Amino acid sequence: MSVLVENIKRINGKLQQLLKQFQLLQKENEQLKVIIQDLKTIQENDLLRISQLEQQVGILKSAAGKMNETDRKMYEKQINQYIREIDKCIGLLSE
Repeated sequence: MSVLVENIKRINGKLQQLLKQFQLLQKENEQLKVIIQDLKTIQENDLLRISQLEQQVGILKSAAGKMNETDRKMYEKQINQYIREIDKCIGLLSE
């Protein structure tokens, strides 16, 4: 009977250890999820900033007259897209 009680105590001790370890892993997992979300937000902000800077480079190249033919066509296409979007907005506002 004493051996059975000791085995139960040993199993119970290991179970308690596993529960503590599980709780620690859950906390770590939650912390990592928060870090991942923060990094995703930073990445989105960085991508937005890169896009803005690329637009500024295009504008500066255009203003300086240093665009090659492909860049110029792409820039004109983008401006035309903006103009179409502005026209749509004006159309919606005038309704």
